[in-house]
Amino acid sequence: MHTDENRNPWTILGEKEIYDNKWIRITEYDVLNPAGGKGIYGKVHFKNLAIGVIALDDDLNTYLVGQYRFTLNQYSWEIPEGGGPHADAPLASAQRELLEETGLTASKWTMLRRVHLSNSVTDEDGYLFLAQGLEQHQPMPEDTEELQVKKIPFEAAWQMLERGEITDALTLIAMMEVKLILQKGGLR
Repeated sequence: MHTDENRNPWTILGEKEIYDNKWIRITEYDVLNPAGGKGIYGKVHFKNLAIGVIALDDDLNTYLVGQYRFTLNQYSWEIPEGGGPHADAPLASAQRELLEETGLTASKWTMLRRVHLSNSVTDEDGYLFLAQGLEQHQPMPEDTEELQVKKIPFEAAWQMLERGEITDALTLIAMMEVKLILQKGGLR
């Protein structure tokens, strides 16, 4: 069966805001689904972009940020990441996040990929960057963050990913992008 990719098969009959704070808004929609059945659909709207930065130095070391994730009730190792206002350029947000969390600045920036995270329930838009030409400064974490930063060889971080020790989606995607670039002989 061929479908028109530009046609929305869902019909919205009504909507109501369920929850709103400075980070997210949750909306519940009364809908007709593609088969014509009545139902509801919930959407989480993120008020910021998701930003992730994988930093690589000249020796192919990378920087992971460890922090306790309240939502998961566990500690998580991730690339430097955070939220960026929709009104700001994603690169500017990436530069800010890298500096805040690691104290690093970079002279070379490459956008790796735009991603949608958990797109069945959210409209969250994400941007992943590769930072190179690194220079160390003083980190400036937000007062709500208790971070641990470790500099390790990219291959050691990759082994953490393979062992399932890294589960964060932005980190997984960024690391896979870099692994592909390295396999093609890039970044040398």
